[in-house]
Order: sequence, then C-alpha cells, then structure tokens
Amino acid sequence: MSGRTGRWRWAPIAPATVLLVLFLGGPIGYCVWIAFTNTQLTGASGADFVGLENFRRAFADEAFRNAVWLTLVFTVLSAVIGQNTLGLALAGLMRRASRPLRTATGAVVIAAWVLPEIVAAFLLYAFFRREGTLNAVLEWLHLPSQNWLFTAPILAVSFANVWRGTAFSMLIYSAALAEIPRDVVEAAKVDGASGPRRLWHVTLPMIRRSIGTNLMLNTLSTLSVFGLIWAMTRGGPGGRSETLPVFMYDQAFVKSLIGYGTAVALLLLLVGALFSLVYLRLMRVEL
Repeated sequence: MSGRTGRWRWAPIAPATVLLVLFLGGPIGYCVWIAFTNTQLTGASGADFVGLENFRRAFADEAFRNAVWLTLVFTVLSAVIGQNTLGLALAGLMRRASRPLRTATGAVVIAAWVLPEIVAAFLLYAFFRREGTLNAVLEWLHLPSQNWLFTAPILAVSFANVWRGTAFSMLIYSAALAEIPRDVVEAAKVDGASGPRRLWHVTLPMIRRSIGTNLMLNTLSTLSVFGLIWAMTRGGPGGRSETLPVFMYDQAFVKSLIGYGTAVALLLLLVGALFSLVYLRLMRVEL
C-alpha cells in the first residue's frame, strides 16, 4: 500500500504543475529560443538561428551599455536608497506619532502606491514638466526653475518611483518594528545608548531579514519598471532615462527586432538574478 500511496501523493498538485509548465514554462522556453534567432515583427518572414549574435551585439552596443548604467542608477537611487530609507524613516516616525497623524500619513503614502502606474506617471509628469507644479512653487519662492524632464530625466523618474513605491517599504518596516520587544529597547536606553546607536546596534540587527527581503523585492520590481518611465520621458531625451525595460521595448516593438529585444530581456533577467543572489547572501550574514 505504501508504494501505491507514494505514486498517488502527487496527484493533487498535478493539474497545477501542468498549468505552470504550459503557461509559464512554455512561454519562457519560447522566449529563450527567440533570443537566439533573428526574428522580426516586420520584413523577412521566418527566423534563422543566429546563436550568440544577439548577445554579442548587445555588449558591443553603446546604447545597451548606457541602458545598463542607467538601470543601475535608477535602481540604486529609487529602490536601494530612496524607497528603502524613506520607508524605514516613515515607519519609525509613525510609531512615535499620534494616532490621527499616523492615519493621515499612512493614507497619503498608500494612496500613491495603489494608484495605477500610468496615472502616477502622468501626475509626476505634470509635477516635473516646464509649466508644472514644481517650477510654479520654485518661481513663487523666487528660486531658479528648469525643465526637469530635460535636464535631469533619470533623477525625475527615480523620484517618481520613490514617491509611488515607498508605501510597500513602510508597511514592511512597520510590521518588523512592531515585533521588536520593548524591553530590549528600554534596556538599551538604560545603558545610555543614544538614538543612532540604538538604531545601528539594536533595531537594524533585529530587522535585518526584513531589510533583506524588502531590498530584494524592491530591487526586482524596480528593475522591471516600464510604464512610469515610458509615460514620463519615453527614455529620453537622447536616451538619458532609457533603462533596460525601455531599451528592450524600443528594440523589440519600435524597431521590430524581436530576437534582439528578447536577448536584452534575458540579460535583464540575469541582472535581477544577480541582485537576488547578493541579497540572499547578505541575509545570511550578521550585521
């Protein structure tokens, strides 16, 4: 009976496994194949196997290298520094704030998070454009204004991503800080530890796994941001805000180079995997 039981114990998950292979594994495998061909949306019919040509072309393409650099800048500024730091700061401040202030702050921050990406993009476009809200405030304060989407496009889209995504980090850190025993914090105060020392030696070590998880999730979601940047700058001007998702879309669907665009997508997947391995490694190390 044990042998028959062992054969049938996988039966309940068999339908889910088949669906995953069919609708997830199948498309992924097809994309991997396309990346090694010269498939195009228009022009010549069919597709020829070209091996690693698309990948060699990518590493020799200055526009691709620029997109990799801007992707790293965008990810570090908006996810690693912006969302992570601001989310932790908001979570810490809200624990000390009054209930009405916590409710109001949480509602404002979460409202930006639940907005559809395209709506958030147009709001931030209206904020940063030449005739936008930011310049209106600067002119009212008699400070110099400029076209932020032209002079500092990568900073503008990074700020937009911070504004939209900080709520997730705030919620993660609010839950993590709530799990810290109060007697540990009180003992550190009795020992004479200042606020910064309590933060570095008590709070951060006790929530390090939440920090690692938050950083990994924020980084992976930021690497795939497309609609926000496309609606605000379309990767311009002059490619100065063209991250890898935007570059991939431009190559695949604007220039019709599906094979090359898919190869770029696989390289983006590799970048995300490398970030994940780094974070998983850091999560095993004591702070």
